[in-house]
Amino acid sequence: DVESCDRMGLIQAMPAGDSESDVQGRRWEQRKMLMRDAIIYNLNNPSILFYECGNENISEQHMQEMKDIRNKYDPYGGRAIGSREMLDSRAAEYGGEMLYINKSARNPFWAMEYSRDEGLRKYWDEYTYPFHKEGEGAGQGAAYNHNQDAHAIENVVRWFDYWRERPGTGTRVSSGGVNIIFSDSNTHHRGVENYRRSGEVDPMRLPKDAFWAHYVMWDGWVDVENYHTHIIGHWNYTPDVTKNIYVVSSGDKVELFVNGKSQGFGKQSSRFLYTFENITWAEGELKAVSYNASDSIMSEDLIRTAGKPAAIRLTLRTSPLGFKADGADFALIDVEVVDEQGHRCPTSNQLIHFELNGPAEWRGGIAQGEDNFILSKDLPVECGVNRVIVRATTSAGKITLKATAEGIAPAEIVWNAAPYKVVNGLSAELPGVGLPSNLDRGPTPATPSYTVSRTALEIRGATAAANQQQAGASFDDNEMTSWSNDGRLSTGRITYHLSRRAEIQEIVMKLSGWRTRRYPIIIQVDGQTVYEGNTPQSLGYITIPVKPTVGSHITVMLIGSSTTEDAYQDITEVSGKTESDGAPRGQSARGELRIVEIEVYGKKS
Repeated sequence: DVESCDRMGLIQAMPAGDSESDVQGRRWEQRKMLMRDAIIYNLNNPSILFYECGNENISEQHMQEMKDIRNKYDPYGGRAIGSREMLDSRAAEYGGEMLYINKSARNPFWAMEYSRDEGLRKYWDEYTYPFHKEGEGAGQGAAYNHNQDAHAIENVVRWFDYWRERPGTGTRVSSGGVNIIFSDSNTHHRGVENYRRSGEVDPMRLPKDAFWAHYVMWDGWVDVENYHTHIIGHWNYTPDVTKNIYVVSSGDKVELFVNGKSQGFGKQSSRFLYTFENITWAEGELKAVSYNASDSIMSEDLIRTAGKPAAIRLTLRTSPLGFKADGADFALIDVEVVDEQGHRCPTSNQLIHFELNGPAEWRGGIAQGEDNFILSKDLPVECGVNRVIVRATTSAGKITLKATAEGIAPAEIVWNAAPYKVVNGLSAELPGVGLPSNLDRGPTPATPSYTVSRTALEIRGATAAANQQQAGASFDDNEMTSWSNDGRLSTGRITYHLSRRAEIQEIVMKLSGWRTRRYPIIIQVDGQTVYEGNTPQSLGYITIPVKPTVGSHITVMLIGSSTTEDAYQDITEVSGKTESDGAPRGQSARGELRIVEIEVYGKKS
């Protein structure tokens, strides 16, 4: 994995040992020994930028011990050492939680699992066979039983939470995150299927719509740099279908066309998502065109109605160095059902029968079923495509794979297993020798890879109606501290004093109970009300646009009892418990206002 990421220019965090808690005694000594060995072994692998000390926070003393190991064995490598959590650590050089948005002006904080939702590649949407209802199924909830369209949308919404707080948006920022996991696998699962389906690609690395959504959002260092557009779903419905069409685009606005006729511009949300409501299906072409603010076309996507299934198409994928008879090499073969023009039939789920001949071992593929079709030579396509694995033996020679299905033309593919040099039963070379690198993206920019989009205004102090001694904890760049009143509605008030008068445009807050509680508040600037309403629930920070007002004193006032209801109740850990959102448990907090962090933003300077 490390060598593959080196060749592809992918960033990695290297875990030296894993336990979802700190440990003591011999277990801790073993983890330190493993960190030492892992650093020495991977010292010259450039894809490793982070050394991870565990999948949970560790003590400050233990963090320093790990840091001392890094300093001894890799003092000049430029790698940061840290661990999950570590939000108030002074020794750790990075941190971040598994799900929630964390921000810091001091260390890079990134999410170890920014999106957990799951969805099967087989399910396009509720309008397509097998007509799986969105979210339906056993397991831990609807979030783990998405259709492809809803899964892709959820990934856009979740990523926007981090992108909104990216570098360039203020002094305190989020450094993004990685989602769990990029490819479906047989790790623990939470939905109705018996394997994990939170990937952007399925277990055979076939892309879902979520893959293309990320391709749109991620093709830049921080800000949008390269423009792309992707229409979620397919265009093979029946005449009675009228549905919403969703487009993911990095453009500033998107127009939709059905057979050349404009359907208007989509409603933008979460920056990258565009919704076109109640579009009636018509055979032909569906096209989305994105524009910038000056109405120049930036990118477009087009999908068309495919005809009836006519044939099978096989596509061979091997190493760039060919297929070697080393007993370990493997080939991937894509199998598609296509129409007479060669277009994939996106609603086909036909059963394909495979016949393999020659010096190779059938390892098969995967599809939804009682036993997931493991090792079966009868495998259905899903959404018109699937993929199988054939493994090399130690014998060279010609290999033939035939694929047949009822009512459509068969296909056959032939390739050779090349002889492999062995000396006294051992390979004469390492597996990765000769494999090409793909570093087309180029080096990390020497200059900032973002533009400043808003300016944070410095808070020099605060006056609270209760617990004045804690007031500074609500703007101290430490998410482990907070200010709260004494639980009485009359004391739910705090005023922040800026270092200068400025036009205030946004207030950003992290409130205790961010996923469960809604606070009815008023925000005032120099006594003038600029916002009144209930705070939204979130997975971290909320952004409140306010009436642009010049002033230097911002007052946040609780005007009613807070209400509690988990807005993300389906998102749970393996044990079934929800992540802590900082809300007090087992006590009434309806008259409490608790601010973890607050930021004030003005005009772009």
